Amino acid sequence: TDEQKQLVKDYPFLNVNRGTVYLYLPDRLTGFLKKWDGLAEETRKRRPADDLIHCLTENPGQAPVAKLFSRGDFQQPRDEIPPGELAILSSGAVIPVDDPGVPTTGRRLAYAHQLTSGQHPLVARVLVNRIWLHHFGRGLVATPGDFGILGELPSHPELLDWLAAEFMSSGWLLKPLQRLIVTSATYRQSSHRRDDLDAVDSENRLLGRMSVRRLEAEVIRDSLLLTSGRLSDKLYGAPIPIMPDEVGQIVVGIDTRDSAGRPSGKVEPLGEDAFRRSLYVTVRRTLPLGMLEPFDAPVMSPNCEQRAFSTVAPQSLLMMNNTFVVDHAAAMAQRLKAEVGDDPNALIVAAWRECFGQTPSESNRAEGLAYLIEQIQFFTANPVSNLPKDSPKDATTLALATLCQALTSSNAFLYVD
Repeated sequence: TDEQKQLVKDYPFLNVNRGTVYLYLPDRLTGFLKKWDGLAEETRKRRPADDLIHCLTENPGQAPVAKLFSRGDFQQPRDEIPPGELAILSSGAVIPVDDPGVPTTGRRLAYAHQLTSGQHPLVARVLVNRIWLHHFGRGLVATPGDFGILGELPSHPELLDWLAAEFMSSGWLLKPLQRLIVTSATYRQSSHRRDDLDAVDSENRLLGRMSVRRLEAEVIRDSLLLTSGRLSDKLYGAPIPIMPDEVGQIVVGIDTRDSAGRPSGKVEPLGEDAFRRSLYVTVRRTLPLGMLEPFDAPVMSPNCEQRAFSTVAPQSLLMMNNTFVVDHAAAMAQRLKAEVGDDPNALIVAAWRECFGQTPSESNRAEGLAYLIEQIQFFTANPVSNLPKDSPKDATTLALATLCQALTSSNAFLYVD
């Protein structure tokens, strides 16, 4: 058409074929677009991050009506249901239909007051049980997500009630509650097994001794960061991004893949953020962090009431071969050598204290010293030339790095005893 011909005349990068207008990008125009794409990307990086959250709101003056759905079908609303909590709890909660004292209906505020009034039968007990679970590996109620008829009965009901009462009387503060638990005689028991206790309580449900428990996946990663001296104590901020590396492992890093999932070859450094606590690492169900997954990171589908703790071969293989573990063992060795010097005896003691919080016994010190000297001799006779740029090069540091990795891979490091 004449209109299309004029369009092509005015814009030479357009072409018409059988009535269809095509965009034609000559080299000069491609370079022009690349220039502006780069400027646009640079400008986007200077844009402040969006600070948005999902929230629930109510329109003032409009009290929503809840209906009972017949057989659970939302297309069959029947009787109107007044606001309130589960009738089976019988806590006497009074939730207003529309509180004239607040701009909205006030239902959620009234229920929040009811939950924290000290009269609710579950809230304080559930919170206390959850804290107990994290310290002992098992709650006073072994089913922390089910205090109902299908859950287990508490092993120590009077203790649960007393802790809940103490928790509420101290202003619902978690720190005094945890101090009370960890300074108790029950928490400070030895984990040594005894035949007479095993005969009457093989599962240690009655807490005749302390149960040995493995560190959680995130705590293992944070502990490695701490021993290497790299752990960042930076608070708040955006989550740390994750990405697949060249072999498909999910690691901490900025994802620079294109829209087809192909690696771009660019590496954008994260700086201090790469060494922040695991609490800040992005969690995606489809991209579990490779460092955390073998150690039973919580499966959030849809949520995790209680973590599983397994002992499987991939855990040992990860501690032996994972790049993250190897790099931080080398960093720990470099730090200890800078602080202590080259004396093998002093290095053994410093590494042991750093990993286990105690001085090694004489037999452990002697075995560690023999291992370290043997490794120093090996690396002296067999220099390693293909190490990464920031890796230690001298034989003593290389030998100490292998010792640090062995210590951080041991049960003494991975378990609370």
